[in-house]
Amino acid sequence: MEITVKLFAMFRVGRFAAVTKRYDPGATPANIASELKIPEKEVGIVLVNSRHATLDHRLLDGDTLSLFPLVGGG
Repeated sequence: MEITVKLFAMFRVGRFAAVTKRYDPGATPANIASELKIPEKEVGIVLVNSRHATLDHRLLDGDTLSLFPLVGGG
């Protein structure tokens, strides 16, 4: 299945802004983050097709996954 993955802020460093790739059926945002060497604890927001989702959400063919890092500051 084809999934478009969009990365934001520091997740883009040394990676990409957006890419469409083939993944095995049943892939989750956690699987993709792991493949990209992004620790789950650093993921702040997960969106699937512009809707909030969890790291264990089952992705479907044609989905767009957006990963945002935690934001710190004050």
